[in-house]
Amino acid sequence: MRQRLWTLLLAVVILSGCAAIGFSKYDDLFGKAQPQARISSNKQGLGAQYLTSVKPVLDTRCVVCHGCYDAPCQLKLTSPEGIDRGVSKERVYDGTRLLAQTPSRLLYDAKDTQTWRDKGFTPVLNERVQTEQANLMGSVLYNSLLLKIRNPMQQQGVLGSEYDFSLDRTQSCANMDEFATLAQRQPHGGMPYGLPAISPSEFNTLATWLRSGAKMAHIGPASDFEKKQVSQWEAFLNQSPFKYQLSARYIYEHWYLANIYFPSENTQRPVNFFKLVRSKTPPGQDIELIATRRPYDEPNTSRVYYRLMHERSTILAKTHMPLALNGHKMRRLYEQFIAADYQVDSLPSYQPKIASNPFKAFAQIPVKSKYQFMLDEAELIIKGYIKGPVCRGQVALNVINDHFWVAFVDPDKNSSAQVSELLLTHDDSLALPASDQSNVLPISSWTKYAAHQHDYLKAKTALANKLLAQRNKLTLDLLWQGEGHNKNAALTVFRHFDSATVVKGFIGQQPKTMWVLDYALFERIHYLLVAGFDVYGNIGHQLNTRLYMDFLRLEGEQNFINLLPKQARKHVKQHWYRRSHISLSEFINRNALWGAQTDIEYVTDTPKDELMTKMEQYLAPILSKEYDYQAVPELFNVLNNLPSQAVNLLPQVSFILQQNKEGNGHSAYTLIHHNAHYNISSLLNETGQRAYHEDTATLVPGFIGDYPEAIWYLPNEAHAEQFVSRIQQILNEAQYADLKADFAIRRTHPQFWQYSDLLHKVAKEYRGIEHGVFDYNRLENR
Repeated sequence: MRQRLWTLLLAVVILSGCAAIGFSKYDDLFGKAQPQARISSNKQGLGAQYLTSVKPVLDTRCVVCHGCYDAPCQLKLTSPEGIDRGVSKERVYDGTRLLAQTPSRLLYDAKDTQTWRDKGFTPVLNERVQTEQANLMGSVLYNSLLLKIRNPMQQQGVLGSEYDFSLDRTQSCANMDEFATLAQRQPHGGMPYGLPAISPSEFNTLATWLRSGAKMAHIGPASDFEKKQVSQWEAFLNQSPFKYQLSARYIYEHWYLANIYFPSENTQRPVNFFKLVRSKTPPGQDIELIATRRPYDEPNTSRVYYRLMHERSTILAKTHMPLALNGHKMRRLYEQFIAADYQVDSLPSYQPKIASNPFKAFAQIPVKSKYQFMLDEAELIIKGYIKGPVCRGQVALNVINDHFWVAFVDPDKNSSAQVSELLLTHDDSLALPASDQSNVLPISSWTKYAAHQHDYLKAKTALANKLLAQRNKLTLDLLWQGEGHNKNAALTVFRHFDSATVVKGFIGQQPKTMWVLDYALFERIHYLLVAGFDVYGNIGHQLNTRLYMDFLRLEGEQNFINLLPKQARKHVKQHWYRRSHISLSEFINRNALWGAQTDIEYVTDTPKDELMTKMEQYLAPILSKEYDYQAVPELFNVLNNLPSQAVNLLPQVSFILQQNKEGNGHSAYTLIHHNAHYNISSLLNETGQRAYHEDTATLVPGFIGDYPEAIWYLPNEAHAEQFVSRIQQILNEAQYADLKADFAIRRTHPQFWQYSDLLHKVAKEYRGIEHGVFDYNRLENR
């Protein structure tokens, strides 16, 4: 069988060689290109074969690099629509563009393949005469796979400089007329790029599919149980009273990125996911998507309906945010938004100055209702900052530290009439950059943001002092304890240089900084980084978002610092912002923002560490232990105390697989490198603010991060002992390279794809409903 596959492969290679007669003559050879009808039945024939044979190969070998906004050439292979759309030479992530780019979101910004062609996308499938020969010769996808087989990579070792794995590398995005030139100039550019070729049997599967016309099918429909749940939820969200309409709008603007599912007692039933979308059509009719840049933009329809659209694309770890809906959740929403005592006499405008400011748009909804709603799924809301479009790239993420904890102010202490009045009085000061839309001047005045923030914080501090004087104490009971059961009350954020992760619990060693979020701060971060962020916006929009986030981070940190003894606060903050610009130093040292004296009793001379310990104890009943770094085996525990010289050499995220003694399973760990900084308020000079000697690492059980940069495989205890011993002693790049040669699954490993499959299998066991396909775009070449 294997010999037959190789014989077939050789014949295909010879056949494709005939295509060298001239790639500029495809029209003469095979006629004019036009989009083809490719969607077939998912129950039989070629469509069913696509789902059972072709899609698994694409998911495991191609989607690991071609999955989302940051997919090279915008080639998304996660769905039939993405495959048929093809490639574009325009980048979604471009931090230098002066004018906002036209959005190119699948399903939203074009209704058919021809429209994508009109927008400049070129096919990776043959769109000329549909013969077997033309379907192979005229397919960019096929020829990209073939180019890799014709020019195989070296096995083991580090790839040469001809390979560029930087996120902003030059991309050719060739169409078929350009492909011959690409192949000549970049013979190493075959697919999968910078990874081993797919196996002969996998190549045969894809070649057979392409030869027969690349017919595709969507995954099967939702179950009857799920359809019933969809009907119930759409009925709930689309009732006519203004109170329901306003509540549904608020819910949608916070949940639109979530992958919604309906838990069932039948654990054998496949789980389907759904997206909450805006539609021009009511429940019972086909969804007609409202395509706007932001979820709150003018819908241009007399009535917006909130619908649940079946998510039929491959689930990616880097964008997957599961949200379970059930009867309890519906009752909770009813209590928060419908049963609550308030009236809605009219619906708010969609004008940018109103819609971009949640304190104006949703002023009628009580603060407590909104805040409890956000707290119930706090991890999901913060995941929006992490897994939404904003978080790709170092410039977007250098506004946060590499490791910090997040806690929340108790809603009962943050929802008084005085707080509501404060937000209404200062709603203009709380306006966000998105109110200026997606085309703005390159950099708005830092001074303007600072003035608005100072005015608000001054009023907020004065109100807090007044309320505390009435209560006569500032203690840990200010914190939300998750109502005794909700693990969302304590979160940890890890930044991995140009990606990030948020998980439940206070994970890892005590971090340098911590945030305590109140309602107004939590809401503003969401509308800044998620609802109001336009990934297609110009440089001004993106930089203004980054600048504004500086002040929100400072406010979250200040809420934590205000729980410290007054005499210790300035010293802690000055340590966090060493070497900062004088304007920032002046801002953070304004006496009016420091608040009242704490009533927490301190007994050590390290009050910041003591406060974090007290908070851990206070929130202990709801702390998630899923990623407890102290629960790793004793052998590995030393990796939590690596010397900074060793940590400096590590990538940001390393996955470790250790085979168990019986040989029938694996334990998984993530080794996270935390970059230390003197401060993180330098927009374009992060390297200059790095405190390399303060770098630390955390080892946790399971998988944290969606972009593995190194994969280590330890087949037995002896290998594990050697790995741990040697990693503690590495002092230079050569020693790290030797370590990788002995223990890592490099890009060039001859069995890379087998280990990739194992990695995903183990990750699915660990992550369960949270599982999605990892992204290999950041896999290091060292």
